Amino acid sequence: MLTHINENGEAVMVDIGGKETTERTAAAYARIRMKPEALEALLNADLKKGDGLAAARIAGIMGAKKTSELIPLCHNIPIDKITVDFEKESDCALGIYVRAKCTYKTGIEMEAVTGASIAALTVYDMCKAMGKDMVIEEIKLLEKTGGKSDYHNEG
Repeated sequence: MLTHINENGEAVMVDIGGKETTERTAAAYARIRMKPEALEALLNADLKKGDGLAAARIAGIMGAKKTSELIPLCHNIPIDKITVDFEKESDCALGIYVRAKCTYKTGIEMEAVTGASIAALTVYDMCKAMGKDMVIEEIKLLEKTGGKSDYHNEG
């Protein structure tokens, strides 16, 4: 049974009124691939637009906070914490890791995934003067805890 569809086949927001408030966490990941010189400029805060990692970190946090405004059936949830971290994975790939936490009646997975997506898009925007051939290769949920079930991505 689909939880976001009513008996008439119409989209609905799930009623979470009777659910228990618990601590919930989620971690998401995005990877962006670019020219080695663009990645080095990004990592050294030497881009024409400024500090790309600082901009992407703030954008990732803002994106997570705005998730319910972007994804139609997401609940607006009180977020306790969001972190955005970066890791150089190769001479041409940057990993973006977003962790989010809330104490509420529904999960925070979409906020973490949205944060990772927006951070990756911001890296693209900050680096595009060095080449528009960047590729956001992967966006995925790594794990979630709390609620009915936990999830850990094995791949």
